[in-house]
Formats: sequence, structure tokens, C-alpha cells
Amino acid sequence: MSSREAAGSAPCFSMRCVVPETIPPTERTRVVRESHRGVYDRESIYKILDEGYVCHVGFAFDGQPYVIPTLFARVGDAIYFHGSAASRMLRNVSDGISVCITVTLTDGFVLARSVFNHSMNYRSVVALGKATLVDAPDEKSEALHAFTEKILRGRWNDARHPNEKELKATSILRLPLTEVSAKTRVGPPEDDAPDYALPVWAGVIPLHLGPGAPIRDEKCDPAIPTPAYASEYKR
Repeated sequence: MSSREAAGSAPCFSMRCVVPETIPPTERTRVVRESHRGVYDRESIYKILDEGYVCHVGFAFDGQPYVIPTLFARVGDAIYFHGSAASRMLRNVSDGISVCITVTLTDGFVLARSVFNHSMNYRSVVALGKATLVDAPDEKSEALHAFTEKILRGRWNDARHPNEKELKATSILRLPLTEVSAKTRVGPPEDDAPDYALPVWAGVIPLHLGPGAPIRDEKCDPAIPTPAYASEYKR
């Protein structure tokens, strides 16, 4: 599977093939506050997920809520996330505990004329449901490929693939994107009418996540050239 497939037209596993263009909101995913910022079309939701690197997985165990950050990737109409097979989160999530997965991208600070109306331009996704443990070797391999290629296209073919011991030490879970919605804010500040006359600068400070120059590992053979996917990496 190519990185393009991981981010878009990925092959389907089991019954995850034909999906509607819009995901009908449920009572749990419908945006209530600032409802006009709610987004429910699959293309927009997937674009946010594909751009994000870290998701936060929320779950409850023995009455105690936990929120754990972890890497993730979208393949088709599901989110895959992984970690140590010994972790409390993955042991309990794989047993069928309901989860809430969130992904947030910050696009800018919104500076209004009043402190009360300061805000942030952002894009966020909330997905609810029950994650299941991935057992099928082919699906597990595709998910690991998606994790790697999402970070750097071409890296999967360049680096050593996981061996059997490493695969056993890693749990991968899948959450179908059936109950999910997005919320976004874009544009300039919105002040109260009287405040527009205040002599205060207002506007947006854009925020971008950008890569720096690659730093070679001290133990890396100097004769090995820096791969283009690292030296020319762009977002």
C-alpha cells in the first residue's frame, strides 16, 4: 500500500468499504456550542486526521478516567493506534472498553481588541466507539506501514521491518470512524461592536508545524547519504 492510499483511497479491510460522504451526527457527536462550526463531511474529517500526528485516547478504568497520547494513522474509514502490548490502556481497550479519540490542529492565535474575545483558529476531530484488537497479520502489517509512511513517505522501504518478537510486543487497535465529527474555527477576531473603535491591534498570528534540518545520529556511518525524504521533508 502506498502512502497515498494510507491517507486517502486505502484498501478496505473486512466490511469497511462503502461509506457515505457525510457522517450523520449522533447526540454524542453533534456540536452544540458554536454549532455552526460543526463539520460532518467525511472528506474534511479525514483531512484533519491525516494531517495530525498524535491523538489522545480517553477511557475509564475502575472509575478512573485516563487520557493517553499516542501516534495513530487512518486507513480507510478507521483509525489505528498502537503501543506496548503490556500497557494498561491497550490491555483494557482491547477488552472492549469504550474510547474517545481526539485530534487537534492549531492554526493560529486570534487576537481581538478585548481579552474576552481572544480565540484560536483550529481544526479538531472527536471519534467515539469501541476499539478492537487487530489480530489478522495482513491488517496488522498494513497498519504498521501506515504509521511509518504517514510520518515519512518512503521510510518503510528504507528501514528494517518489525520482526516477529517486535510484532508480538506491539498491540494495534482499530476504531471504526462511524461516530465522529469535527469542529473548526477560521478567520479574523470577532469583537463586540463598541470595541472596534478601540486603539488596539487585532488580527491573527498563523501557526505552522515545520521541520528543521535533519540531525545525523552520531553512530550513523557518515558515508550514508541523508535520504531525500528527510533532507527535503515538507508539510
